[in-house]
Amino acid sequence: MAEPDVMAAARAGPRARRRMSVGFFAYLLNAPAILILLALVAYPIVDAFWLSLHRYNLRRPDSYAFVGLQNYVDVVTSDLFPTSLIVTLLFTFWSTFGVLVLAVGAALAANEKTPEQPILRALLLLPFAMPGVVTALMWKWIFHPQAGALNGLLYSLGIIPKYRSWLMSPDSSYASIITANVWNTLPFSVLVLLAALQAIPAELYDAAKVDGANAVARFRFVTLPWLIHPILIVLIVQALGGIRIFEIIYLLTGGGPGNASTTLGFATYITSFVSTDIGRGNAWAYTVAILTLITAIFYMKALYGRGDIRT
Repeated sequence: MAEPDVMAAARAGPRARRRMSVGFFAYLLNAPAILILLALVAYPIVDAFWLSLHRYNLRRPDSYAFVGLQNYVDVVTSDLFPTSLIVTLLFTFWSTFGVLVLAVGAALAANEKTPEQPILRALLLLPFAMPGVVTALMWKWIFHPQAGALNGLLYSLGIIPKYRSWLMSPDSSYASIITANVWNTLPFSVLVLLAALQAIPAELYDAAKVDGANAVARFRFVTLPWLIHPILIVLIVQALGGIRIFEIIYLLTGGGPGNASTTLGFATYITSFVSTDIGRGNAWAYTVAILTLITAIFYMKALYGRGDIRT
């Protein structure tokens, strides 16, 4: 009995070595790409963290020195940190809420088989084709205090008695950047939800109609359960995008008036490129990265907790 086992093992040996050789060859082929990724991604990340542990200002290069975690202490104890954190959280919440509500409605409308369906879908994709900078400049003209379309429309309808400087008031400037961000990020969310709607079997709706379910009941018991997972994906993307938002704020309000629209990401820009405090700016960047990572972990736990993602 032992001799056949020995012979089988001997025959399997070359095959096993061949499989190992093929695996090693595959890693060898991927090695250049891995090295490039390490050079372009890993090295800047490590270097930025190393700089965040130093006092390094481009205007005072002689002051370069290792300070440990002092930059992080300066970030979280600065007057700008709580302000920018609150602005970021509120901006992310209202942007995500606005996108989610509009995306669900737009996806339901785009899923209906009507003669206007192709036109509606094309219009919904229009913001997706525009770069963020172009979107910000377009909204800047819409909110222009003298020649803006919004002032002209509201004044002609008698809603406002005179033209307003929408971007110069703390409340209206905040609403303005949220509006611009919702318009810019809406198409992606619509596409995700529309794809989910088209994957729902028609038999489920037919069975619900047979059971006497009206439109509201069909949405609650058929449509909504199929949309939970895509909605969580939309929430993840919108939340992470809200934390990292920059170009719309930079071009519309510049973080003002005062610090009314200064988010964590914009505070990082001010510290790094306006104050040229590279050490503290990298500490800001890592603080934002940590908050982004915590947000991502929270939403991923929500997905795993619902059993929607299986490993």
